[in-house]
Amino acid sequence: MKFKFKAKTKEGEIKTGLVSAANRDLAAAILQKNELFPIHIEEDRENFMRKIFARYYDRVTSKDLVVFFRQLAILIEARVPIVVALTAIGEQTSGSFLKIILEEAIKDIEDGVTLSDALAKHKEVFSSLVINIIKAGEASGNLKKSVEYVADNIEKNYNLTSKVKSAMMYPAIVLVVFVIIAFLVITLIIPKLTVMIKDLGADVPWYTRILIGAGDFMTQYWWAVIALIFGAIGGMMYYLNTPDGKKEWDQIKLKLPVIGVMFRYVYITRFSENLAVLLAGGIPIIKSLTIVSAVVGNSVYEELLMRTAENVKRGENMSDVLRRSPVIPPMVSHMIKIGEDSGQVDSVLGHITKFYSQEVDLMAKNMSTLIEPVLMIVIGLGVGFMAVGVLMPIYNIAGQIK
Repeated sequence: MKFKFKAKTKEGEIKTGLVSAANRDLAAAILQKNELFPIHIEEDRENFMRKIFARYYDRVTSKDLVVFFRQLAILIEARVPIVVALTAIGEQTSGSFLKIILEEAIKDIEDGVTLSDALAKHKEVFSSLVINIIKAGEASGNLKKSVEYVADNIEKNYNLTSKVKSAMMYPAIVLVVFVIIAFLVITLIIPKLTVMIKDLGADVPWYTRILIGAGDFMTQYWWAVIALIFGAIGGMMYYLNTPDGKKEWDQIKLKLPVIGVMFRYVYITRFSENLAVLLAGGIPIIKSLTIVSAVVGNSVYEELLMRTAENVKRGENMSDVLRRSPVIPPMVSHMIKIGEDSGQVDSVLGHITKFYSQEVDLMAKNMSTLIEPVLMIVIGLGVGFMAVGVLMPIYNIAGQIK
């Protein structure tokens, strides 16, 4: 955070400028440390608004973070000072929000703050997992290795998420197109096809009456239906962003047919991979479990890992707690048990990550094949219902005329 200041020097000269600090009191302390006596300090609103705008319209992506940490690792290996390294990366960074964050981090480090503490002020970009890995690297004197760990971890998580999104893209597009076509058919085509049926006043089956009623309603109130659809989507998105909605959706995702299994494998992969990285970095098991619970991405697994951390604190084995959970496959708890007995938990977690990552890859590639029959059945039923509802009465009327 930046503050505008007006201060006096020892000689009584008035100085003005900007100072970076976490709060106004710390800004005053920094000025006094530099032999400046504050007269007036206020938050730089222009910089604040610029940061808010950049945060929402130029967000830092996982790809940006991977590039940032890769570059930082190379510069650290070349023995470039942290401030110089961050300055060089910031100058060539295209993202305005990341650039602002690096500028603030540089100011903090120049004031004596460690890299991990400087990044910890920006939790909207740097997760607790990233911060703790870097902190462990600072403590062990191997910051380069920790930064590389972070880059690898972010890249793997990004690739995992991208595979899931790609797998869901095809069925989502098919469903959206089907809904749009169905809306246009019911609004524009069905009413014209049913004109003759209504004019003849012939008896029609119940499903045809439903189609005629739907067509008449859509012709007059199509705008209300569109408003209702967008309202429902907006309401659902709002609810899913609430704590209760997110928790309920997290539970539903694990129970969905076909894709529920893939979601489980994704969360197990995140759990095992992130925990392995933290344990390899020398972070204690209880703290590692707490950190991983916040980044696994599902409230069901978050609660499980927090409960596991509490039980491990009381002396219970992690594998025993996980074995009692229905969302953890037996193979995972058995392998972790082997790792606990041999003292190689991080190595075993690496094998778990490799296995379930491959499973996610395979399921993502086959997702369209698995979902396609279901989509075809749904679309076929919808098209068949409209075809039978319109064509059968016309066919019967034509037969009576003969």
